[in-house]
Amino acid sequence: MAEKSYSFVLFIIEQQSGKEGLNYTPLLYGVFFFVITGNLLSLLPFGIALTSQISLILFLSISLSLGIMLIGIIKHSWSFVKIFIPEAPLLLLVVLVPIEIFSYIIRMFSLAIRLSANILAGHTLVNILSSFSISTISVSPFLFLLSLIPLFFIFLLEIGVAFLQAYVFLVLLSIYLSSSLEVKH
Repeated sequence: MAEKSYSFVLFIIEQQSGKEGLNYTPLLYGVFFFVITGNLLSLLPFGIALTSQISLILFLSISLSLGIMLIGIIKHSWSFVKIFIPEAPLLLLVVLVPIEIFSYIIRMFSLAIRLSANILAGHTLVNILSSFSISTISVSPFLFLLSLIPLFFIFLLEIGVAFLQAYVFLVLLSIYLSSSLEVKH
């Protein structure tokens, strides 16, 4: 299973970042398993939802994004700035360059908010449904057992979301790494 997970992560990195991105496999592999472990541990009873804590995930996202930007600056020096300058008439560059810089900065926040919001939303839904199930036990034991069926399926969905969010986090980091390794403009 460990070999399959390693080859899965390796395939994603190579597919999104190319051969040059494989140099950063240990980092991305560690981040992927940190996120997936945090997601799955939060599904255990009395588990702490690490990946729904916006401060932790924002710190992880910002530090990884700054590190990826630093890789681009070290690799390409001043030509790295070209990613902020699209091919457009000079008059439009006054407007487009700040937009490009803003979009580059905002992606580190969107990476964190996406993960945190999805995990938090699922946990909130499980909490609401489980509270409803517990309140039905005083009404009827049959109604209580009946209310456990949707809760079971939502919990299965949460397991899927835990894996999916770790996958999305890895893919987006690999894409961001790719943009730093190869300056397109």
